[in-house]
Amino acid sequence: MRILKISDVYFPRVNGVSTSIQTFAHEMLRQGHEITLIAPEYPTAYDDSFEIVRVPSRFLYVDPEDRMMKRRALRRLLPALRERQFDIVHVHTPFVAHYAGLEAARELGAPVVESYHTYFEEYLGNYLPWLPRAVLRHAARSFSRKQCAAVDALVVPTRPMLEVLRGYGICARAEVVPTGIPGDQFRNGDGARFRQRHGIAETRRVLLYVGRVAHEKNIGFLLHVIDHLRERMADLLLVIAGEGPAVGHLKRLRDTLRLEGHVQFVGYLSRKGELADCYAAGDVFVFASRTETQGLVLLEAMQAGTPVVTTAIMGTAEVMADRLGGLVADESVDDFSNKVAQVLLDAELHTELSRQAIQKAHAWSAPATTSQMLTLYRDCCGSTASDTLPLHDTG
Repeated sequence: MRILKISDVYFPRVNGVSTSIQTFAHEMLRQGHEITLIAPEYPTAYDDSFEIVRVPSRFLYVDPEDRMMKRRALRRLLPALRERQFDIVHVHTPFVAHYAGLEAARELGAPVVESYHTYFEEYLGNYLPWLPRAVLRHAARSFSRKQCAAVDALVVPTRPMLEVLRGYGICARAEVVPTGIPGDQFRNGDGARFRQRHGIAETRRVLLYVGRVAHEKNIGFLLHVIDHLRERMADLLLVIAGEGPAVGHLKRLRDTLRLEGHVQFVGYLSRKGELADCYAAGDVFVFASRTETQGLVLLEAMQAGTPVVTTAIMGTAEVMADRLGGLVADESVDDFSNKVAQVLLDAELHTELSRQAIQKAHAWSAPATTSQMLTLYRDCCGSTASDTLPLHDTG
């Protein structure tokens, strides 16, 4: 197939949407399909193994990490896109990309699918706290209903997210297709190398958070967990790998709680080796986000054999439905702390959870989830071709 993807974000901007796009695109490319991604231009260049068309973009004051594509520049692409005869358009984000994707699909005469990656109802309150939650909830639901009605099919990463959309009254066709884990990307990291690079003692007990450092990720809760546990485990360290708008707030909270020696920020890490080393260095992966639509980082940590302790909300509830590879805790400092201590202090439990984690991650493979996505594409195109043959001759 010839697949056109459009997104308001992609690498070098690091987040779950970028990771999802890359994972599916690499696997589709491996299976012989053509991929073209339209994404914003960033100050820092980033190339990939598939075609990326970078669109001039402007700076966003509300979030310096992100860029907004210029609509006029997007429209100038349409004549060239029309000649390419794409089979399907896949929109990955609901901002400029959504409207550009609909316009491109009309020009191409192709169906359009859209991924619903973000739980906006919970997300917006962290960035517009001066507005009443009821107003934000109404706005998020109305926005979602209108956008979802405009596409041929929706892709949602987990069933809880699908249930949320159905609760909004969204009746569009929707398929649950989670993002898979590619190969053994995080299986053979060198934890000792990561610890040495960041000055962490080999014997120190490390809790690990990886992801965007944003308010909706509830990372402040994890700092309170560390504060609660340090009396029992004086060597405990929380490593936070990522960047985002909540870094300043979290550093101030760290200082207020006098956790200077117990919380370490290491910034963004390259997914080509450095992140695998980070996962391998952790004794327990900790996560308490309330807005996660999948919780991909849990599976990445599990592939490295690192047990998790997490709350089970939205996407993380689906990942942890079988209760394998980690422990599920309430969003209370006492319960979460007790679960972390249980995993750290019981060597047999830690070993068993590590074994379960590796086995579970293997079941969430990129080839399997990509096959689901391609089936959806073909259904939308009305094709009866087999999953392994492109609709167009790409040779």
